Amino acid sequence: MRDKFGRTIDYLRLSVTDRCNLRCRYCMPAEGVPARSHREILSYEEMLAVVSAGVEMGVRKVRITGGEPLVRKGLVSFIGSLAALPNAPEITLTTNGLLLSDHAKALKDAGLSRVNVSLDTLQPERFAAITRRGGLDKVLAGLHAAEDAGLTPLKINMVPIRGVNADEIADFARFSLDHPWEIRFIEFMPVSGNLDYPPESRFPADDILAELARVGELIPIERTGPSGPARLYRFAQGRGRLGVIPAVSHHFCSECNRLRVTADGRVRPCLFSVDEPDLRTLLRRGATHDEICAFLAGAICAKPERHRIGEADFRQGPRAMHGIGG
Repeated sequence: MRDKFGRTIDYLRLSVTDRCNLRCRYCMPAEGVPARSHREILSYEEMLAVVSAGVEMGVRKVRITGGEPLVRKGLVSFIGSLAALPNAPEITLTTNGLLLSDHAKALKDAGLSRVNVSLDTLQPERFAAITRRGGLDKVLAGLHAAEDAGLTPLKINMVPIRGVNADEIADFARFSLDHPWEIRFIEFMPVSGNLDYPPESRFPADDILAELARVGELIPIERTGPSGPARLYRFAQGRGRLGVIPAVSHHFCSECNRLRVTADGRVRPCLFSVDEPDLRTLLRRGATHDEICAFLAGAICAKPERHRIGEADFRQGPRAMHGIGG
């Protein structure tokens, strides 16, 4: 599948729920969000039909997201259904890690390849302040459970925020000295308004690199194939890797290979889209496999050339990150 700018689209991010067991300040308000009814959320059968169509069209990787995907019942069985598809794609998962130690082995046995764990601090008090919940010990246990289960290479996603946790960049980077993990630092993205951190809270990629250089000499890792948006590095004596994702300051739109489907059945051609084609209505009209394929092809053609963060015509959408799937 190619869009009108010649980019190959082979990566589907599928949100299975907009619910979460944390209340991270850059993602949702303290009181949470109104719960969508069961009817508003795509069923696993509907999601399977979408992924099946995507795979036929060239999708080679499916990332399961949320909210927090592990709060949705039946997820392990759903991953098993995805893994049983003809020409099954690589199946990965992004999680906050709170429930990971309970499910890591079952997820691996069902066909999950690996996980990304979102973690923004290693300090218990700060964890509670950022997420408005406790549980850092559970997240750390989940990291080790995922490694033991073979959900590797394990990736940790940290969002440095100025004045909040950017002083921990070096501490996270040191994980890569002792563990074969990839520690990824992602620029804060102002996807929506009305949250606790304004756009100026962003800690730019160049500043992240300067912090990493305090730990040791950064050795660039040459990209040998599709490796996602991260600029990759390692320390000379490190077992793992470091990734810096300059989503705002040095956008990677020209290499974007993804399409997003939200839990309520909307398709987002871009993370920052404000237009969301309605896939759910099509599915519930009894769409055929070919009709789903045609709908996805149309959404791919609607992908913009790039996002417009920082430009005069940039508009924040109504959805916060929990409702998009990242």
